[in-house]
Amino acid sequence: MSDRIFAVLWIGVCVVILYQMWALAVPFAYEPVGPKAFPMLMAFLMAACCVVLVIKPDADVHWPEASLLIKGALLVAVLLGYASLFAWLGFPLATVAMALMVSRLFGGSWLSSAVMAVIIGLLGYLVFDRLLEVSLPLGLTRLES
Repeated sequence: MSDRIFAVLWIGVCVVILYQMWALAVPFAYEPVGPKAFPMLMAFLMAACCVVLVIKPDADVHWPEASLLIKGALLVAVLLGYASLFAWLGFPLATVAMALMVSRLFGGSWLSSAVMAVIIGLLGYLVFDRLLEVSLPLGLTRLES
């Protein structure tokens, strides 16, 4: 039954994603397919997988223990915070903060988590902004100047 509950809820999330992407108006096209294609494709594929779960759920499903559910909820909260603060803090700082929290959540030490978070933030910025030429925000300090 938990498979079906999850699948129905996630289909609702997919519908919201599809609706938001369909309504997205882009003033200029910088790619042949535009920024809507990938999120819409992912939402459609997730919804299709959920339909399979509704039709044929696993026969022997067990809910995870409370500590794992709490970790999952904290992970969702961290990712929502990352999305909310992305433009304000900028890609490098927001990514470092998110990577640090996720690494700590999954048991990394403070030192290894901090080192990897800084590497992920800086390397991610260099790869996307410099190598792939994807415009990324640097935070409010860049927006004000």
